[in-house]
Amino acid sequence: MQGAIILAAQPLRVKLLRSNNSSTGNPSATAGSSNPSLMAAAGPKWAQKTVTLSPHRRGCHLITPKIMKEIGQDLSEFKYGLAHIFLQHTSASLTINENYDSDVQSDTETFLNKIVPEGTSAPWKHTLEGPDDMPAHIKSSLFGCALTIPITNGKFNMGTWQGIWLCEHRDHPTARNIVVTLNGI
Repeated sequence: MQGAIILAAQPLRVKLLRSNNSSTGNPSATAGSSNPSLMAAAGPKWAQKTVTLSPHRRGCHLITPKIMKEIGQDLSEFKYGLAHIFLQHTSASLTINENYDSDVQSDTETFLNKIVPEGTSAPWKHTLEGPDDMPAHIKSSLFGCALTIPITNGKFNMGTWQGIWLCEHRDHPTARNIVVTLNGI
């Protein structure tokens, strides 16, 4: 799969170089050229920022606006690429889901609590941090702590009704850190 991604990127890079070559009027310019404008178009860019979210009550929360507020300036500089969003915690999770109807968030929390019970009815051994701790770890593993989103023309390329959720699985949450890494051209 990685080979497919690399192969798909190579023609795009050549296309951009040719486009830049014709606009500069220099037909002899190539990918190996020392022309700075060509090098900038061909080379990948990276940006990274840690976003700290204030504590959220237990449940699923749409955080797309907060992420965009924190990284929007950097994101706008990418024509194409990928955003990797990584949550640095084991008792919360990230997912992409409905960004309009908050009933979906509530129903998702209800479902998670049903399939991963808490308290004495569950056989959890790890209870050092309270009865919600081990269920929080399992819920985190179900959704995961990382997302990859395509970037197109300086924006996340998600569907109309998609948004980034932070799913907080603890009764007494803390601030959560999310590392956003952008890579592209």
